[in-house]
Amino acid sequence: MAFGQPQQEPHMQVPTCPRHPERPSYVRCQRCGRPACPECQRSAAVGVQCVDCVAETNSQRRQPRTVVGSRITSGRPLVTYVVIALCVAVYGGQYLIPGLTDRLLYAGLYTGSEPWRMVTSLFLHSTGFIMHIAFNMYALYILGRVLEPALGHVKFAVLYLVAGVGGSVGVLLLSQPNVAVVGASGAVFGLFGAFLVVNKAHGGNLVPVLVVIGINLVIGFLPGANIAWQAHVGGLVTGGALAAVLVLAPRGRNRSLVQWGGIVAVVAVLGALTWWGWAPIRAAYPFLA
Repeated sequence: MAFGQPQQEPHMQVPTCPRHPERPSYVRCQRCGRPACPECQRSAAVGVQCVDCVAETNSQRRQPRTVVGSRITSGRPLVTYVVIALCVAVYGGQYLIPGLTDRLLYAGLYTGSEPWRMVTSLFLHSTGFIMHIAFNMYALYILGRVLEPALGHVKFAVLYLVAGVGGSVGVLLLSQPNVAVVGASGAVFGLFGAFLVVNKAHGGNLVPVLVVIGINLVIGFLPGANIAWQAHVGGLVTGGALAAVLVLAPRGRNRSLVQWGGIVAVVAVLGALTWWGWAPIRAAYPFLA
C-alpha cells in the first residue's frame, strides 16, 4: 500500500491544473471547483482559491475613493512640484532675461489684446522682495500635499490654473486698469478656498483655516502693503466654487461628467465677467480695441 498518493482507477483521468495542464493537482478551488496546482493556489478563509477566482473577486471589489470621487493614491503631488519648479525657473529668468517681467505681467489694459497674461502672471514674482515667492511656494507646497491627492493630478492642475485666472478677473473688476500685478497669490488663495470646502466635507475644524485666510486678506488692505488683494478675493471665490462643484456633485456613475460640466460652467462665468469688466476699459481707451 502506498501512502500520500490517491489511488486511481485505470479508467479515471488524473485532474490537472487548467493554467498548467502538465501538472497533476488533487486540490480544488473552493469557489469554482477546478484543480489548482501549488503555484495557482491562494489561501482563503476556508481552503484555497485559484488565482482566477481571486482576480475576479478583486476586480469586483469597490475601490476606495476620496471625497470628490477620485481614486486614492499614495504618490507624490507631482503637479505641485512641477508648478513650484516652473515658478522658481521663471523667477530666475526674471533676473537673467531683460524685459521678461514686463512681457508676462498682467494689468486690466492688456485683457483685450493679450489675455494670456491672465495666466502667465501667475508664474512671476516680485524681484525686489524674495519673501513674495517664498511665501507663495511654501503655501502651495503645504496645500498641494493635501489637495492634490484628494482631487487627483488633473483636477488639481485645473483648480490651480482656473483659480489663478479667477484672481486675474478679480484684478480686472476691482482695481484700476493700469495697475500691474504678478504672483501666484490668486491661485494659492484658490487653494485656500478649495481646502476650506474639502475640509468642511470631511467634517474638519474650519476655524484654523478661516483664521489663516482672514489674516492674509487683512494684510492685503494694510497701508503700504502693496499687495493685490483683488487677486486674493477673486482666487478665493473661484477656488471655493470649483471645490464645491467637485464635492457636491451627486455620487453615481455620472459624477465625473457632472463635475467637469460644473468646471466648464465656472470657466464660462469667468469668461463672461472678463468680457463685462473689459467693456468699460475698451470704451475709455479706444486705441486698445
